[in-house]
Amino acid sequence: MAASTVDNPFFARVWMFISTHEPEIVARWRRENLAGLAGRVLEVGAGTGTNFPLYPDTVTEVVAVEPERRLTEIAQKAALTAPVPVTVTGSTIEALDASEPFDAVVCSLVLCSVEQPDSVVRQLFSLLRPGGELRYFEHIASSGWRSRLQRLADATVWPWVAGNCHTHRHTEQTIVEAGFRIEKARRDWQLPPWVPIPSTEVAIGRAVKPA
Repeated sequence: MAASTVDNPFFARVWMFISTHEPEIVARWRRENLAGLAGRVLEVGAGTGTNFPLYPDTVTEVVAVEPERRLTEIAQKAALTAPVPVTVTGSTIEALDASEPFDAVVCSLVLCSVEQPDSVVRQLFSLLRPGGELRYFEHIASSGWRSRLQRLADATVWPWVAGNCHTHRHTEQTIVEAGFRIEKARRDWQLPPWVPIPSTEVAIGRAVKPA
């Protein structure tokens, strides 16, 4: 049975700091990831609620999942001032019980940290209505020397420091294997490619559950 909550006080403190000091490029990626959404949305791994102010008014409801209890409390406060209705639940996505399908699912820097990304993405697929979309903004596996750096980081201290983040994941491949059709995707860099930080490259995209 999947755990329903997460207790990671070290990462919670780290993420509280990071989320209040995000560079403009990350904010721009978040806005891009949410642009054009409409209807009922599930947000996975809401963190401190950084996305909440960025949702367009065409969204009628956001159900936000954040299992780390310290971050849940902050996200619940952020939900009070969001421009659209947001309900924050302190649960893992694996333990979420949804009564009706969603029009869209939003994943922002979260699929790198779940224990079983294949099963999580399959669950997201099942929670969407036919024709619904998955919006993703995620760390992804690089190539060449950066690939070796990511593998080393993932096998040593990086997951502990970064809340179980695994940087060398082929997330878009996982999305396709779950049944999604990727309709729009691109990659970008938070820092120049030569900077030896494993989480510098990201993928931003839109995938659809076939009708």
